[in-house]
Amino acid sequence: MDLKDIQNLIKFVAKSGTSEVKLEMEDIKITIKTGSGKTETTIVQQAPVGLPQMPVAAQAPAAIQPVTEGGDQKDEASKYIEITSPIIGTFYRKPSPDKDVFVEIGDNVNEDTVVCMVEAMKLFNEIEAEVSGKIVKVLVEDGTPVEFGQPLFLVDPS
Repeated sequence: MDLKDIQNLIKFVAKSGTSEVKLEMEDIKITIKTGSGKTETTIVQQAPVGLPQMPVAAQAPAAIQPVTEGGDQKDEASKYIEITSPIIGTFYRKPSPDKDVFVEIGDNVNEDTVVCMVEAMKLFNEIEAEVSGKIVKVLVEDGTPVEFGQPLFLVDPS
């Protein structure tokens, strides 16, 4: 069962009016509880023997949002803007393996500057900055999966 199937199941359960659904298959257990305007989903997936188990986490949807981190860095980090992934897929910093990265730390970008690509279902989608400023941090490793709304870059708009 892939992520899209799980998302469709959650939508179906939310629309059906059912208060709780449990689904158990050979390698995955899913519990979806609804009620009082919120939906809670628990996914437990069995990892093959010898491999560490990775938690499944949901990301808040957003295109660009100010960074709000806790602790001493809150004032410093709040001046940065996040460029987030508009889709689920695989993050790539280069247009192809033999080319240079789209942007480096310290590069200035504007609203229509392509900063990366996200591959989803064999389609490569160019992701534009949608904000002007200087790239201060790359938050995702090249070739790793990203979620919808996951922060990819930090931009200093000043």
